[in-house]
Amino acid sequence: MNETPSTSPVVDAEAAERYAAWFKALSDPTRVRLLNLLAVEARPMSVGEIVERASVGQSTVSHHLKILAEVRFVLPERRGTSTRYEVNRACLTGFPAAVRAILGESGENESSEEKYRGR
Repeated sequence: MNETPSTSPVVDAEAAERYAAWFKALSDPTRVRLLNLLAVEARPMSVGEIVERASVGQSTVSHHLKILAEVRFVLPERRGTSTRYEVNRACLTGFPAAVRAILGESGENESSEEKYRGR
């Protein structure tokens, strides 16, 4: 049986690296819980507040927030001597666009991904 080749664009190496980092960041249940907490709270929170709400130790929270910030799922904001973290709302559009690109579906929304990356 002859199959016609796909006309969907192949994800380039740079995008594949970025998408893999996003999925890796969400591969830990603690990070998923922290991201959910920040999304539900819908406001910047200090590490101390997150520790109280998540029932996870301070060093663990800090470690996971660092990973989430590296892929821009959360945005850190310095306030005096502390840092507050909030969910990056653009991930709500950037992450689904990445999934569509991986699946080879047309209509990847580049502008939402660029917004997600903070450009």
